[in-house]
Amino acid sequence: MVSFLVRLKFAADERAEIAETLRQLAEASRQEPGCVSYIPHQVEDDPDTVVIYEQYKDAAALAAHRASSHFQKLAVGGLYQRMRDRAVENLTALS
Repeated sequence: MVSFLVRLKFAADERAEIAETLRQLAEASRQEPGCVSYIPHQVEDDPDTVVIYEQYKDAAALAAHRASSHFQKLAVGGLYQRMRDRAVENLTALS
């Protein structure tokens, strides 16, 4: 299992557009056969920050996600162009 968090910071005036892009990306990503979980969150006390919790069955499934047309269009061509900051935290399950 491959699990990680992606933390993205955006401008306040783009919140609605970012939320819609994330909705579309989550919907498409959840249809991938190797996607276990894809859940975007807005940080309560920092609404310009989004945290996405992602899980894939293995590294090949993650690679397929990153190569997908919806990821290329919505993340690389959309979110990545608007983000002001990005951090990734790779996770290891304890059990």
